[in-house]
Amino acid sequence: MNTSKLNLFASILTYPAPSSNYRGESEENRTVIQRIHKNDAEYAVISPESMRNALREILAKKGFPCNRSRLHSEDQLAVEFKDFPDASKYADDFLFGYMVADPKVAKQMKGRPAKRDSVLRMNMAVALTSYQHDATFHQSPQNAGSSPWKNSANSALLHREVATTAFQYPFALSLSDCGKDKATDAPKWAQGLLQAIAELSNVAGGHARSYYEMAPRSIVLRLTPSLVAGLNTYGFDDAGRFPELSRLHKEDLPGSEFWIGGAIVRDMSPEERERVKREGAHLYENPQRLLSDLGEAVLSAAG
Repeated sequence: MNTSKLNLFASILTYPAPSSNYRGESEENRTVIQRIHKNDAEYAVISPESMRNALREILAKKGFPCNRSRLHSEDQLAVEFKDFPDASKYADDFLFGYMVADPKVAKQMKGRPAKRDSVLRMNMAVALTSYQHDATFHQSPQNAGSSPWKNSANSALLHREVATTAFQYPFALSLSDCGKDKATDAPKWAQGLLQAIAELSNVAGGHARSYYEMAPRSIVLRLTPSLVAGLNTYGFDDAGRFPELSRLHKEDLPGSEFWIGGAIVRDMSPEERERVKREGAHLYENPQRLLSDLGEAVLSAAG
């Protein structure tokens, strides 16, 4: 298979859970979930930057060479680089890009570019259901007695906005960016990226503490020479269905370009499953296995 001219477009739906992650700036003791306005309602969102940061940390845990790491001991958001950015040496510099803004520092990069675009394209994760203005209240205890330190003189009531929802988000990857001509280990790094997406968790912003998995419950993926997905990349409805799959037929979207996995396959009627298979789609009940097999099929051959 000649994969060098193919592009990968995917839409992912997570499992629903109560969450207060990716919150904005606090207002006194109230933590605010970031939201956007859509269809005359508000929807919680999670930024692609926070997802990319989690992917970077997953890749590092899996042993891929990463240049940047988060410093948790600083009094503000802070990262540390082992070296000047090098897309031929570090998986995260290759996959997520970088920018060295100081021209004096850029001159020390030995001919390497001072900035690089991300190979991975992601967009904002948007809640599947609208925000209902739910909130919880928590009592922060006073440090009393012989405590050697205190945050405040009194106990505090903490007000936390909470949303119970699944999120959906798209990502895209051009396989022409992932060949060995771009970096010796580029195909292996791209495979690792798909595996990290399959296991995506610990996505948070604003020092959120909630555990929320961003790994796919369902995934609809198109592998195509087209430069655009050609469908609604936020196509999951409130019930977790993907109506655009009705377009898989010879007059519209070629089924052979589609890899579909997870709950959306498990919940298909026998008739719909058979129809989609006849159109040539690859069906997986397990989305993690789909991403693993896809990576093996199309990225291991990249050259």
